[in-house]
Amino acid sequence: MRFTFLSAFLLFALAGFSQKSYLFVGTYTEGGFKNGESKGIYVYKFDGATGDLQLVSTTATENPSYLALADGGKMLYAVNETGGSKPGSVSAFSFDKKTGQLKFINKQATGGDAPCYVSVDAHRKWALVANYSGGNFSALPIAADGSLKPSTQTIQHTGSGADKSRQEKAHVHSAILSPDEKHVLVCDLGIDRLSLLNFNAAAAQKPLTPTADSALAVSPGEGPRHTCFYPGKPYVYLITELKGTVDVFQFTGGRLKQIQQVSSHPAGYKGDIGSADIHISPNGKFLYASNRGDANNIAIFAIDPATGKLTLKGFQSTEGKTPRNFMIDPTGRWLLAANQNGKNVVVFKINQETGLLTDTGKRLELPAPVCLKMTPIQ
Repeated sequence: MRFTFLSAFLLFALAGFSQKSYLFVGTYTEGGFKNGESKGIYVYKFDGATGDLQLVSTTATENPSYLALADGGKMLYAVNETGGSKPGSVSAFSFDKKTGQLKFINKQATGGDAPCYVSVDAHRKWALVANYSGGNFSALPIAADGSLKPSTQTIQHTGSGADKSRQEKAHVHSAILSPDEKHVLVCDLGIDRLSLLNFNAAAAQKPLTPTADSALAVSPGEGPRHTCFYPGKPYVYLITELKGTVDVFQFTGGRLKQIQQVSSHPAGYKGDIGSADIHISPNGKFLYASNRGDANNIAIFAIDPATGKLTLKGFQSTEGKTPRNFMIDPTGRWLLAANQNGKNVVVFKINQETGLLTDTGKRLELPAPVCLKMTPIQ
């Protein structure tokens, strides 16, 4: 009995230890989004058993508004969302999991102003960067040591959309790899278009290949922003910034076909719309979408795994203003919402049966948090 109890205790302790992660928080440090206080990237320890957070380190870098982890969390890539006299760039950092410290390696221009999204493939060969103001996206080779090489491919979009104040030109907002990394799905808020490109990590210079009839126009004035893929199922979900909808697509044979559109706001909502981020829970049961504007909440949907379609379950205030980004931790127990203008990151407990969220009261207070990423400590 003693051996059985000891074994169970050790297994429990190891399970708890494995739930500990590092949380990286990207912020705005200057420009139109700043509040004049942020230093750059903040690193915390996150306990997946309790939801507790502890500050580990801070690293100064300019407007790291979107982050990507690579190489099992040993590398981090951060856009530097600048423009004009300071052309947009992306920075490479190594990360020491023992000390929790980031070390700057180098920086490269992204080929367009206001880079707002970066993806890195599983083999850490390429960094793919979306340039919002530049209306383009670029591929930058990554060297064996993790450093960035100059961009070898930039694809420019042209045109405009129905909303003359927001869609006066192309605005590429994200470039996201499909789960099998054979494709990259690009959202252009300015011209209401999704573009699906072939991706070849082994390419020497140009890993991205546009394919015939792969571009899909969404309804005028929607403003596509971010997408997410259903794990193991042929479905893609799109959050639109300007209309506040979630569009559901069948994804087969390298083509997208819309099968549903739902609002991410309550019926009869009349306030300002500014939807932002979208994620699926690790168990595949629920989809979450953040709304900024006057809503400042998370919309919660159940996913039908047989059809991919959504059913609204409810809404949860993010307990702050402007939830530009949020994430679900690796255990699937917690949702963390980054409130850019609320100056906080709020931790919510996820009900595994209903998908609904409960405010834990746990907070990080820091300036202009806009991107959250995690990697296991071990």
